[in-house]
Amino acid sequence: MPNATNRRLWRDISVFDGLQTLPDRMAVITQGAHIITLSPMSEFDEQLAHHCTEMGSGGVMTPGLVDCHTHLVFGGSRAEEFEARLEGASYEEIAKRGGGILSTVRATREASEDELLRLAKPRLEALIADGVTTVEIKSGYGLSVKDELKMLRVARRLGKMLPVNVVTTLLGAHALPPEYKDDSDGYIDLVCQEMIPAAAAEGLADAVDVFCEKIAFSVEQCERVFTAAEAHGLPIKAHAEQLSNLGGTAMAARHGALSADHIEYLDDTGIAAMREAGSVAVILPGAFHTLLETQQPPIAALRTAGVPMAVATDANPGSSPLFMPTLMLNLACTLFRLTPQEALAGMTAHGATALGLSGKGRIHEGAEADLCVWDIDAPAELAYAVQPGRLRQRMFQGVLTHGQ
Repeated sequence: MPNATNRRLWRDISVFDGLQTLPDRMAVITQGAHIITLSPMSEFDEQLAHHCTEMGSGGVMTPGLVDCHTHLVFGGSRAEEFEARLEGASYEEIAKRGGGILSTVRATREASEDELLRLAKPRLEALIADGVTTVEIKSGYGLSVKDELKMLRVARRLGKMLPVNVVTTLLGAHALPPEYKDDSDGYIDLVCQEMIPAAAAEGLADAVDVFCEKIAFSVEQCERVFTAAEAHGLPIKAHAEQLSNLGGTAMAARHGALSADHIEYLDDTGIAAMREAGSVAVILPGAFHTLLETQQPPIAALRTAGVPMAVATDANPGSSPLFMPTLMLNLACTLFRLTPQEALAGMTAHGATALGLSGKGRIHEGAEADLCVWDIDAPAELAYAVQPGRLRQRMFQGVLTHGQ
């Protein structure tokens, strides 16, 4: 994506900088790919407006949204499981009878790389249209070396095709494939000895994830995956404590995990380990909502401990077929009692930290110009209302991709 060279000026705008709403109405100037001026209107030097393109006044500016946990690349549909859950079947029951992740695995294996790209593109376009400028895309529906690499290649292609920063994560330890039905350790050997080295050799993975749960892989097996990832210089993260408390979060934190995600059953030991490691707690209200869960993540305890909380869509075919990031802001507040400011920070600054991108998700002079301007009066309105169409302008790397 080429950088713009002209200067752009927004006047009298409310700015959420990624952590808080600035107290004054601001003037913001970008030049090329960066923010060069962030000034209260009362102190703005009008001479700086010379040679600027006037972009309008009023509204709210935020960093481009960061969706730090998605599974956008997949084949097939699981609408029938949605129906089954409403008829009383549990997530675990569906998985045991061949549904769940494995049904998506079958469809994903059957699809070509081009077909997966065709299916994933409108999902990613939906996120972009709702303000996302950085997105993580996991593999995890191939569960073979060939098919996991196929998924990661699709994710890389999406990042070259669309105006968005794509971060890829290898989630080979997502579920046990049918050919390893009675040999989970053997499958972990494949992940550690073949899958991770292959992904690293081709430069396809930016991180490695695991599903540490009784319907997936044990703490000990996940730790083996982390050790293999570390040997190839790849950061790690974990789906953990979603359905039970196995201690996966604490183990992941001991390995310096970027994040632990879901964490509905996280205990005080896990929270302390995350605080010590600087790991981010990724809150996924879409899965909680879709699965009709009742065990809420320990938001108050995380807040008290000072563990940063990110918010993401978890966009996937089964447990969170939701592709609207601003809806997640609302659900994080209404289901889990995050404040609107916490939710928005969770999808900007803290979302970026969960991906190891400490420079993204912020607005300050010198920051990259990944920005959104919204037709609202205050940042809290993004979480308050579920209302498409509020995105006035979107900039990616200094280039205007939405609006005028």
